[in-house]
Amino acid sequence: MRIAILTLGTRGDVQPYAVLGQALKQRGHQVTLATARNFAALVASYGLDFVPVEADYQAILASEEGKKIMKANPFAIQRNLETWIYPLVQQSLATFYELAQASDRVVYHVKTMADSFADQFPEKMIRAMVVPAVQPTRAFPNPAFSGLPVPAFLNQWSYRLTGLGVRMLRKPIGRFRESHGLPKKYHTPETPFLYGISPLLLPQPADLPTNATFTGFWFGTAEEELAPDLLDFIKQGEPPLLVTFGSMPFQSRFDLQNALIELTKRFRTRLVVVKGWGLEHTDRLAGVSAIKVIDAAPYEKLFPLVKAVVHHGGIGTTAECLRAGKPCFVCPILYPIGDQLFWGRAAFAKGVAVAPVPLSKMSESVFFSRVQELLNSPRLYDNARNIAEQLKQENGVQTAVIKIESPANRAHQLL
Repeated sequence: MRIAILTLGTRGDVQPYAVLGQALKQRGHQVTLATARNFAALVASYGLDFVPVEADYQAILASEEGKKIMKANPFAIQRNLETWIYPLVQQSLATFYELAQASDRVVYHVKTMADSFADQFPEKMIRAMVVPAVQPTRAFPNPAFSGLPVPAFLNQWSYRLTGLGVRMLRKPIGRFRESHGLPKKYHTPETPFLYGISPLLLPQPADLPTNATFTGFWFGTAEEELAPDLLDFIKQGEPPLLVTFGSMPFQSRFDLQNALIELTKRFRTRLVVVKGWGLEHTDRLAGVSAIKVIDAAPYEKLFPLVKAVVHHGGIGTTAECLRAGKPCFVCPILYPIGDQLFWGRAAFAKGVAVAPVPLSKMSESVFFSRVQELLNSPRLYDNARNIAEQLKQENGVQTAVIKIESPANRAHQLL
């Protein structure tokens, strides 16, 4: 089959789909992944055909104007949509639609807004997500708004907030449909929903529709190896603490560089620090012998070699902690809007993490106390190793591939 995979966002929104694409290609399918141009190298590393989309949201968020937008009141963001977002949405939809027309099966992230043309060929459309932020459930509030104080009796209602985001994009969606000769009004069909989530972290709610499947995490194995100098550093002593805040720009209430240096002294621990997009200033860390600063590394190969992980709470990073059997401390960057706090709470509830604290709300003293607990709690390490053993029995990628390969008529009928 010709299979199109459509996704947008940060690396955490792209890599799981590349993993799926690689598995589908190994099954003999012709797979094309369409996403932002800046992920061309990542997609190529999985051996997939690539269609670039002019929608580099990471670059927008990292820009000065993007940072201002992120700091604004969520409702004030709408003022920037016409200039910043609408053109990207309309252009990306045109690219996605053209690829979807030429494909036998279309696997897509809802961030792509491909729901807006799914009515044209519902029999080949499959939603695939790693965050359950669309289908309402009473089991938990909408993860995408995890920082809002939602009482349990409003859990189902909170999923309407996702729809607000779609309604904010009605203009570019309408322009896209008009420019392609599609009726202005449309209804999103009930297509299968695949979630790259392990029930070991978050059990699938019993009240989700029958078209939903928690397949298990979409783990892959990168061909990239760890750099020799990084391996040398790790082997020089006890396993270091890993600090990584992903690909989102951020600010903290305290001097993070000074705090990391103090960690090495106070707890006599070594650190591996991943710069990413957020921790771009690391000049003071470079001269500290107990700290190794790196630009990036394949997490599935790095995590097994460290003691524990301090991270932003993305589901991909959280899943890699579980796979490696490493406890963590989640410091959400996206707050109160965003799913990072949700995953931090889920890991805490499973006993594999200390209580999460948003980085923008955290004091230096709280940072130190949480890290101390992370480094010195045997219970966390026992629980993490136990879940890692259970995850070995799970194959989320294989389960997802079987669902994707199901005959189109069966997929549309939600069987």
